[in-house]
Amino acid sequence: MSTARRIDPRQMLDTFRSVVRFAPIETDPVARRLRRCATVDDLRRVARRRLPRGVFDYIDGGAEDERTLGRNSSDFASLGFRPRVLRDVSSIDTTTEAFGRVHPMPVMLAPTGFTRITASAGELAVARAAERAGLSYSLSTMATRSIEEVAGAAPNGDHWFQVYTWKDRGLVEEMVKRARVAGYRGLWLTVDTAVLGRRERDVRRGYTIPPKIGPGTIVDGILHPSWTLDFITNPPIVFANVVGLNDEDGSDPVSLAEHMMRQFDQALSWSDVDWLRSIWDGPLVLKGIQRVDDAVRARDAGVDGIALSNHGGRQLDDAPSPVSLIEPVRQAVGDGLTIVCDGGVRRGSDIVKALALGADLCSIGRPYLYAMGAAGERGVDHLIGFLREGLERTMALTGSRRIDEIDRDLVEWR
Repeated sequence: MSTARRIDPRQMLDTFRSVVRFAPIETDPVARRLRRCATVDDLRRVARRRLPRGVFDYIDGGAEDERTLGRNSSDFASLGFRPRVLRDVSSIDTTTEAFGRVHPMPVMLAPTGFTRITASAGELAVARAAERAGLSYSLSTMATRSIEEVAGAAPNGDHWFQVYTWKDRGLVEEMVKRARVAGYRGLWLTVDTAVLGRRERDVRRGYTIPPKIGPGTIVDGILHPSWTLDFITNPPIVFANVVGLNDEDGSDPVSLAEHMMRQFDQALSWSDVDWLRSIWDGPLVLKGIQRVDDAVRARDAGVDGIALSNHGGRQLDDAPSPVSLIEPVRQAVGDGLTIVCDGGVRRGSDIVKALALGADLCSIGRPYLYAMGAAGERGVDHLIGFLREGLERTMALTGSRRIDEIDRDLVEWR
């Protein structure tokens, strides 16, 4: 004879309450978006959905077959950890000293051109996010906000300015003087753009910066109304640092390739490093070093640092990844030269790997463009936050309490 089981409604309710927690309803659409973004790849997916395809491909793409673009990140995956255990990691210190200041973590925000194509605030938003986090930010010559605007937007920020050696040296010197007057502390000299790389996504789409209006652009804009509304209700995108300085100064909607090819100097040489040093007495970093012997020569030229960089995989395909260069470059140049790993960093664990090989700092560019495309200025705050959290967690899990405890014995190539 079976006995029916008696159901106690109150017990059922208590059990249900013990395992179920209802999350508060989030009414802020940006917060909802960011809550689902746990990685740079998540930010990239959201940016791809929200940005017109031409804009997304411009920030996402690389040169030719994009093998270098892929290896910049995948080479980090070829490094494994050898964690130390039974170490007191109750307190983690991520601060480090480089270029004459203490950085709250070993990260700089790299220069990127045309940041306003992701969101109208552009470089102003990036500078404010960097200021809040205490990170250094380098403004690009090809920025869509001026040297002075950025300094005003983040008056307490650690500002750097990135330059090219253009044919018009007077124009370069004028911008360097403006940066000094505005309180910028350091310069990055980009040395890997004697000519422009072939970015075939842009070629296929006929994409230019600023965008030229055509049937495809119109359709793309209709399909992305929030971006389009932001774009058309704000001032036109211009080359803000050169507007009004000459007849072809970027104030008209010329294509990126046309403008750069008119100004970039294929005669760039090591003598230009000496010239720039003669007009600038602050920290100077060469961005685009891709060989050990060039790193040694940079050290001998008296620069303060080098950025191991292939321009985010946007110039020469099959160039070496920055992370693959760190160890041989450090062995060759010794301890006196600051090394920045510029490219491929997507997680806090990548920062630890780069430092273990001998880098002093890492810089990020494309990740914060994804963040801007996904959620504007708040996206950049979010990105910086999870890089910091990932750095702290990886340091704890590898038994590294301070940055100076991250050493070569902590990682191995696999």
